[in-house]
Amino acid sequence: MSVKIALLGCGTVGTAVATMLQEQNGDFAERAGDTLELIGIAVRDLDAPRDPAIDRSLLTDDVDGLMAGADIVIELIGGIEPARTHVLNAIRGGATVVTGNKALLAAHGPEIYEAAAEADVDVYYEAAVAGAVPVVYGLRESLAGDRVESVLGIVNGTTNFILDEMETAGLSFDEALKKAQDLGFAEADPTADVDGHDAAAKIAILASLAFHTRVSIEDVPTTGIRAITAEDIAAAKRDGYAIKLLAIARRRDAGIELSVEPTLVPHDHPLAAVRGSFNSVVIEASGAGRLMFYGRGAGGAPTASAVLSDVVAGASHRVHGGRAPRELTYADLPILAREDSIASYRIDFAVEDRTGVLTRLSGAFADSGVSIAAVRQMQEEGGARLTVTTHEARTADVDAALAAITSADYVKEVLQVMRVEGS
Repeated sequence: MSVKIALLGCGTVGTAVATMLQEQNGDFAERAGDTLELIGIAVRDLDAPRDPAIDRSLLTDDVDGLMAGADIVIELIGGIEPARTHVLNAIRGGATVVTGNKALLAAHGPEIYEAAAEADVDVYYEAAVAGAVPVVYGLRESLAGDRVESVLGIVNGTTNFILDEMETAGLSFDEALKKAQDLGFAEADPTADVDGHDAAAKIAILASLAFHTRVSIEDVPTTGIRAITAEDIAAAKRDGYAIKLLAIARRRDAGIELSVEPTLVPHDHPLAAVRGSFNSVVIEASGAGRLMFYGRGAGGAPTASAVLSDVVAGASHRVHGGRAPRELTYADLPILAREDSIASYRIDFAVEDRTGVLTRLSGAFADSGVSIAAVRQMQEEGGARLTVTTHEARTADVDAALAAITSADYVKEVLQVMRVEGS
């Protein structure tokens, strides 16, 4: 008797999963209560080069045939299709599903969870967010007895590596991106990472868990890091900030605030110290207070570690009984539009160097109901640079103030508008 496992996909993570299953099978059997037997690996090209550790006799291109004999199906194909079809077929066939596919869950999570509930099987997805960092488990289980107030995180290692290289090595965005690609941290097409889509999918999953409300990737206002310059990084560093691509989900009185965007983080905030390709998520909960999860968010072995923790849990439940936590959407909180979010902003203006400019600019903010926390003025050739930091305000009110200021004759240009967190 054994727990039979079908693996879909044999890329970097799939190879690591297959290798670790073989190397640590004795330990896994003790933890799960029975032997974990890898019965096959579904791939698109049977003749493609493979790591020598992969037993080629396990390879098959018959996905449905492989899944038909499996107790647990591990989906590591990525993307939406054919992953969605295979996952739904596995569920309908009675298999436990383990997936690391954040794009699939962010787009089709409800369909998958409903299918699993109807078939009375489990779906696990620790590897979908932050690799080996156990933040999904933390929200699903460890904090089930608490009220989560916010989830704030660096959940994309590629963008963190790029921004870190721009800060520590003085590289331009293009130079840092090229270095990330050369080191294997970024894909040849880095769009999903640098434009924020990967982080948006992940925060949608985390927000759904944290606030017991269905959140999709379309609910997350998203801005990437392509527009960040070396000058922006240097100015932030001079003023005591690091620029990080933050994924944010916060409970407000009116609903859930969501965003992915470049954000100024004070150097004394724990997220400012997250370097290289590491991930970190800070959770604020009513009872537990602040919790920080930190670790490698990508790569074969770290992600395989998360996958196999789910496999062991799923296998143990099949052997001894028990269930994974189900989707809970009882709260059904409203999703706030971007303009209704509340945040502090740091805004740089190039202005005329003449009497009354600061008074008029401050008046425009006041007229829109935005309170100013700090102002700094620096003389520049042909004018001045004003840096305004606001107290927390509705984004719509900040936008209204900027619209009025931009049309004023004393303003040459709005140089930068960036959210501030943790100040």
